[in-house]
Amino acid sequence: MPAPDRYLYRAASDVPYFSSDGGETYLARTPLRDIEKSRPLRVLSEDDFAFWQTYGYVIVKEAIPAAAAKRLLDFAWDFQGLDPERPETWYSEDRAFASELEQHLHVYGFVEAYHHQLLWDSRQTQRVYDAFADVWDCEELWVTLDRLNLNPPNVKDRDRAHIEPTDKGFDIELHWDVDTTLGVLPQRVQGIIALNDTQEDHGGFQCSPELFRRFEEWKVAQPADRDPIRPNTDRAEFPVVRPELKAGDLLIWNGLLAHGVARNTSDNGVRAVQYLSMMPALESDHEVRKSRVESWRSLSTPDWNKTLVGDARRHESLRYPTAELTDLGAKLLGLESWGTTGPATPTEEPACDASA
Repeated sequence: MPAPDRYLYRAASDVPYFSSDGGETYLARTPLRDIEKSRPLRVLSEDDFAFWQTYGYVIVKEAIPAAAAKRLLDFAWDFQGLDPERPETWYSEDRAFASELEQHLHVYGFVEAYHHQLLWDSRQTQRVYDAFADVWDCEELWVTLDRLNLNPPNVKDRDRAHIEPTDKGFDIELHWDVDTTLGVLPQRVQGIIALNDTQEDHGGFQCSPELFRRFEEWKVAQPADRDPIRPNTDRAEFPVVRPELKAGDLLIWNGLLAHGVARNTSDNGVRAVQYLSMMPALESDHEVRKSRVESWRSLSTPDWNKTLVGDARRHESLRYPTAELTDLGAKLLGLESWGTTGPATPTEEPACDASA
């Protein structure tokens, strides 16, 4: 549940991060690409951190064990009632969708489970947490309540042709996660853990790191009415690349990195990931904190993003018990406080447009 528009909530940290949308985007005095570390690096090397700030993404090898990634992959198949050995089960000729959004999510391969124990095991892995602490230069974090993706070949009812193309706005192939035309750019971080090894024809994450590196130079030559979330670039000058991931690797990217998901053109391969990110904890936003804890406790579908719909056929709350949390997991959820500064009072300031 987003905070009221009149409030900016400060993160539970001595680092000045503020948000008015429940933690999707943040205002900061210094953009993430320009911060100078005040805390020692935990997981990233100096070269890793420099690459992150220059190109907008970084790969953390073996963030979770490959065996843990395999268990999550098996769960993704099982949750949807699909047989990995029988491709004919991956598609349906007569499935009815409650909405256009639900159909699009099916085409893209989203798995509508958010709170299974295996998902929480990844979230409360120390190496995963340490990597996000490195990029935010902040220790008091919350983890996103997000889902899995299992994307088989994009044919039949998963063919992207079922989604009407648009000339402007969101494009699954390449987009920004924030409005890049704002005067003060909001800060956002996203991440995925690979559940299997990437293959060239399986599709998956792709991005334009050279555009991130030269963004300020590029934007001055663009028209005033350019699309704020879809880049119109020459791919010869700004190549789109697909980082190679092994099962268990974590990829973290800056919301100002143009990125997307390439279609799966293979005969029978799948692309599988867990979406997992962390952001500065907004412990003074009591409504958001309450919503997060209740979502975990009751296995209800999180409400922080309108594209989270839950499984309409048999919701996860009907299948599984509440996940067990470690001490770290309880803090990453918001069940326990980080206890650094104590609860804060909402700031009576108008929310800046950059935090939308």
